Amino acid sequence: MRVEDQSAAIAFLSDPASHGGAGPVERIDTHISAVFLAGGRAFKMKQAVHLPYADFSTPAIRLAACEKELALNRAAAPELYLRVRRITREPDGLAFDGPGELADAVVEMARFDQDSLFDRMAQRGALTSRLIRALAAEIAAAHAAAPVARESGTENISAVLDINLAGFGESRVFSAAEAGAIDAAFRAALDRHAPLLDRRGAEGRIRRCHGDLHLRNICLWQGRPRLFDCIDFNDRLATVDVLYDLAFMAMDLWHRGLRGHANLLANRYLDRSGQEDGFALLPFFAALRAEVRAHVVATQAETGPAEKRDETAAAARSYYDLALACLEPQPSRLVAIGGLSGSGKSTLAEALAPEIGAAPGARLIESDLARKAMHGVDPETRLPPEAYALEVSDRVYASMAARAGRLLQAGCCVVADAVYDRPERRARIAEAAAQAGRPFAGVWLDVPAETLRARVASRRGGVSDATSDVLEAQLARGTGKVDWRHADGTETVAELVAELSP
Repeated sequence: MRVEDQSAAIAFLSDPASHGGAGPVERIDTHISAVFLAGGRAFKMKQAVHLPYADFSTPAIRLAACEKELALNRAAAPELYLRVRRITREPDGLAFDGPGELADAVVEMARFDQDSLFDRMAQRGALTSRLIRALAAEIAAAHAAAPVARESGTENISAVLDINLAGFGESRVFSAAEAGAIDAAFRAALDRHAPLLDRRGAEGRIRRCHGDLHLRNICLWQGRPRLFDCIDFNDRLATVDVLYDLAFMAMDLWHRGLRGHANLLANRYLDRSGQEDGFALLPFFAALRAEVRAHVVATQAETGPAEKRDETAAAARSYYDLALACLEPQPSRLVAIGGLSGSGKSTLAEALAPEIGAAPGARLIESDLARKAMHGVDPETRLPPEAYALEVSDRVYASMAARAGRLLQAGCCVVADAVYDRPERRARIAEAAAQAGRPFAGVWLDVPAETLRARVASRRGGVSDATSDVLEAQLARGTGKVDWRHADGTETVAELVAELSP
């Protein structure tokens, strides 16, 4: 509910003269903010509303809210969030930062091209794997620096379920029976996940996060993904398990049909954050984010333009359906992909993982990344030859098998990618599935030696340290009898995925 007339401040911010004659001023409205774009700057004003979750009812409250917004967002995007400007009443009218009475306040930001927003980039197919990896790194860094809130993980999520159930009552898109059915499904899932949720809460995984981490709140700034516009008006809404924060982005990508990006984001985040124990929660968290969107969009269908009501209601239902799909238990299984250097193992693994299990797909366990992590270096850092000594490699493969076993026992799907040229290493990864009582499929990529040589010689960048000398050593040593399923590694990735997908 709007509680104060802001027309004078809006007129002031809409006037090019207020910005030094910077040309036409563009205005963008949301339900709680108004943004004025002028020249190279953006001025964000809080709407004078008093809502159950946000109070911006007076100029003093709005000034404090702007100062909080600046402080919270500068942690992730200091180049975008510049300062808070006071709008004051002067003898000649409103002005910025004068000595007169406070009339309103804005956050001054650096203006960025709207086409650099990740939702627009997704629409035109401009999101790349490189950008998704960089985004995972940005999110992991933001979470690592976020303040810890020691609280019960179960109670934290239970509060979200309460809000969601009430939210379904704000529209007529979903019947009371539908609202009750999805709430019951979530309550049952919460009971199953309660021990892990509470353990993560005790470990400090509940933090003051971004809270609204979807594609429209990411922009590409000077070649780097930037998180902006976090929830600043309600600390409770943003104080969540960091994986629940991440799950909004993964769900958004999945819902848009970008399953490969959703899976890559989740896996690269886990690689950087070391939270593989929480992977089993991601389908539940993705479902919860989809449920939030279902009732929010349903409310928009009630309050938005009549001509778009059916379209908006259909969008709400698509989120509802996704939430239920994510909650549906999926059989746990392990797929191991082996082959000599240059056979395309990692490329196939990344393409296959989104096709296995509930959103965001299977956990990827890759020998290159496992080895780099063991040595405490970034994935792109080249390791010295001694890091590939036989005893070191044995530890890498043993670690991969142990991780796969733990994930399988937690009910997750796993895709493990390594050379697997030695019989004992193939046996070890298969045994991990057997001990967990889960299905196992071993896939060996057959590629002619000359093709392998050409591929390795043409590599530029990436996480693999394999050189032509490494490949020649593999070819000379041989693999012994490989009793895994053989696949033609010269086929396209799409053809291979179609053959191997369940």
